[in-house]
Amino acid sequence: MAPDNIMKKIDHARDRFAACQDILLSDSKLLELLTAFKEARALSHAEMERCGVADICRKCETEAGGSCCGAGIENRYDQWILIANLLLGVSLPETRWKADSCYFLGPKGCILLARHTICVDYLCKDVINQVEPYRISWMREKEGQELEFLFFICERIKGLIKDCEQAR
Repeated sequence: MAPDNIMKKIDHARDRFAACQDILLSDSKLLELLTAFKEARALSHAEMERCGVADICRKCETEAGGSCCGAGIENRYDQWILIANLLLGVSLPETRWKADSCYFLGPKGCILLARHTICVDYLCKDVINQVEPYRISWMREKEGQELEFLFFICERIKGLIKDCEQAR
């Protein structure tokens, strides 16, 4: 994919969000899903901190000179996840922070609240070797809840935007 592909997706997501923002923000079911997602995400991230995964990832990025968030990962993102992030108040970046990193990686980690499944699920061998399996299992359960709500959010967004665009 071309380097500017992510900017095209971001622009498309912003345009659709702007055109349908009123409908999206007035849908009670979507708002319920967003609230549930935020709660599930908070639990998932708290578990990442508790079991040490967050520290391992931070050290990898700051001390070992790299992370799993390499350039190109952003190409997995579609407009629906980007619109979900806009609904969650994320300001999508205009430029890449580091040339060799994911477009959505910032100085303090991922700037997105709603992340692609690969970004949530992937664990490198360092994490697997350092974190007790039962802790990983517990974290996976929390991540599953986060991803399930994101799926339902994206499906709801698709339907609402379709309705919005047909009404115009």
